[in-house]
Amino acid sequence: MKKDIQILKFGLKEIHILQPWVIPVTISNSFFKSIMPFINIYMSSKIIDELLGIQDVDRLTFLVGMTIGLNLMIYLLSTGFEHLKELLVRIMLQNQDMRMNEKIINMDYQHVENPETHILRTKITEAENMNGGGIYGFVNYFDELIKGLVTLFTSIILIIEIFKVNSNIGESIGFISSPIFNMIFIVILVICTIYNLKLNESSKNKFFNSFNRTTDYNRMFFFYYNQILDYNSGKSVRLYNQKSLFNKGFENMYNGVHQILNEIISNNVKYGAANGFISSLLSGLVYIFVGLKAMSGSITIGNIVKYTGSINQFMAGSGMVLMTIVGLKINNQYLQLYMDFLNIEGEKYKGTLPVEKRDDDEYEIEFRNVSFKYPGTNNNVLKNVSMKLNIGERLAIVGMNGSGKTTFIKLLCRLYDPDEGEILLNGIDIRKYDYDEYLSLFSIVFQDFKLFSFSLGQNVATSVDYDENQVEDILIKAGLEKRLINMPKGVQTPLYKNFDEDGVEISGGEAQKIALARALYRNAPIIILDEPTSALDPIAEFEIYSKFNELVGTKTAFYISHRLSSCRFCDEIAVFHKGAIIQKGNHESLLKDIDGKYYELWNSQAQYYNEEAV
Repeated sequence: MKKDIQILKFGLKEIHILQPWVIPVTISNSFFKSIMPFINIYMSSKIIDELLGIQDVDRLTFLVGMTIGLNLMIYLLSTGFEHLKELLVRIMLQNQDMRMNEKIINMDYQHVENPETHILRTKITEAENMNGGGIYGFVNYFDELIKGLVTLFTSIILIIEIFKVNSNIGESIGFISSPIFNMIFIVILVICTIYNLKLNESSKNKFFNSFNRTTDYNRMFFFYYNQILDYNSGKSVRLYNQKSLFNKGFENMYNGVHQILNEIISNNVKYGAANGFISSLLSGLVYIFVGLKAMSGSITIGNIVKYTGSINQFMAGSGMVLMTIVGLKINNQYLQLYMDFLNIEGEKYKGTLPVEKRDDDEYEIEFRNVSFKYPGTNNNVLKNVSMKLNIGERLAIVGMNGSGKTTFIKLLCRLYDPDEGEILLNGIDIRKYDYDEYLSLFSIVFQDFKLFSFSLGQNVATSVDYDENQVEDILIKAGLEKRLINMPKGVQTPLYKNFDEDGVEISGGEAQKIALARALYRNAPIIILDEPTSALDPIAEFEIYSKFNELVGTKTAFYISHRLSSCRFCDEIAVFHKGAIIQKGNHESLLKDIDGKYYELWNSQAQYYNEEAV
């Protein structure tokens, strides 16, 4: 119970952060919507009594006019607040998406790479889209709770008199005025309402369990759906006749979802039938109770309408309050997902020391006995790695796939921090430096680099505003001159056609050159290429690396590849194997060690290139 209250407080606080006017407008909307039925109930009783009584035309006209006027006023107010609420809720949900996106951008990279983070984000989205749960569900349940409370208290005010009036006729039905009879009637209403509440709670719990099972199927659906929409997938689908694979995937997904939906329908039928029976029983009891009161002469004909309507509204209101409480409790499970996402911790220490700005780019980097294993795993990816990079030199990091090359770079860039040992910049632990200033030292092109559907210039500069002449110069140096000439809008030409029909499609080789140009445009003192050309053949990769090496000039550079021929020009080569540096030296010295790993790898790859070709 305490935990549920804490989550509800979190929900209210979060809604206020996302859009502070949602709660006040929701309360106003709920109040006017719930009060509207009572206007007709109360005014109808007055009109009926007047028709059966004095029949004063002026009073009848006044009562009818007031009924119409009040209905019109309440309708306009409730409709206005309803539209305003819908608008504010849409803004709130957009702000929620932005809040989660900002959380992903600002959280440590180890959480971004963690699949559990993506599963949690998917569940939050699906809870809102499929079941209206989470923050969106909280607003709706809060709306229903206010409606129920207003309905409950208003109906109590209108029906309280029926339990006070005394019977005017014989003893045969005089018992209806006794406190015991009234108490029995109230107890029956309460018992039936609580039992109805239990049924709804069980139904919602079963639905939540079913929802959790549909998460995997939904991820499958969106994967297939996005693949179908992605025109780049069309070639493989047709060439390898992957339609059967897609059809089989959809079939398995359909069968799984169909089974879950059948369970949901079966539960809805079972609980819906019981709910309907109890509701009908309660309605019958209400009419019997009010009818006996009317037979005793305790109430007028008009009051029959008022009390019957008010008691029905009381049952509806009490049921709404109780079911909303259950709904809020169930929805807390969805809110907990959102809370867990926002509360992802483990943010690394950002440091405070400013990075020295050096015109000579003399930054010395050293790894001292660095060991690291990814969170949630037991095996070290790097083990006791020690290395010092001399300023202005070229370091090649080579080795087989999975040897720890990319992990080495992730640690250098502080995407992760080492479990043991330390990484030093000019003799100081990099964790002590201001994080953003430290990152500004690096221009990196990873093997899984991304280009976006923005303009060519924005992709190179990674900024909305940029120097067009500088971008053009960098692209020419990167080898994209011929393609740039054919671009219809030059560096302002949009890439791809996702957002612009005039966008251009570029080849894989062109994309790699744009990524290299991006690294050059950043003009950082340390350049890192982490196998961005791995899709090319060894000779083509060597040509690109060699040309890029000329453009780097006097900057310090890391070149990472599992192909040894690409990095022959480097001053020093570090050979990684199973997370450790097992050899260091230049190409010639390493080849002299015929028992070494470098010699083994070089000869195993020799069939793909030769001295003359290189």
